[in-house]
Amino acid sequence: MAQPADDPILPDVLQDGLALVFCGTAAGTRSAREGAYYAHPGNLFWRALAEVALTPRLYAPHEFPHLPALGIGFTDLAKYHSGNDSELPRDAFDVPALVAKIERFAPRWLAFTSKHGAKAALGRGIAAYGVQPERIGTTQVFVLPSPSGQARGHWSIGPWLELARRVRGT
Repeated sequence: MAQPADDPILPDVLQDGLALVFCGTAAGTRSAREGAYYAHPGNLFWRALAEVALTPRLYAPHEFPHLPALGIGFTDLAKYHSGNDSELPRDAFDVPALVAKIERFAPRWLAFTSKHGAKAALGRGIAAYGVQPERIGTTQVFVLPSPSGQARGHWSIGPWLELARRVRGT
């Protein structure tokens, strides 16, 4: 589903000084309908954040605008399309816009919430989860297993724990 060019499905949550920005591929149908990142109840995103102590408690999807206070921001590769990755048009991902935003706000870490998104943004296959050799400006890049219920077969909390350790500097 497409939106007018000036009306993103979900707003970016970006500002200077963030420790971490999560980048998804596109808002899922439920997230688009509710206007909140990772809103489907089967999505493990919010539970993973709490479990690895990136947040002090379990946040609800609609609370996403409050996470910059914790040093966490959000964006997507496809700001004007929603749905499953397989439903998106070929040109849905705007990699130059993502790069420009990350270079502008310079978070310490950019974490892709799927190998698919990382592959699209980095222009290469992703062999393993974790820290990637590329940087976007000064920002270090990390790839996570997708928290989507549709990707449950690839789920592991391990890379999320590693990201949390790196974000905390431990």
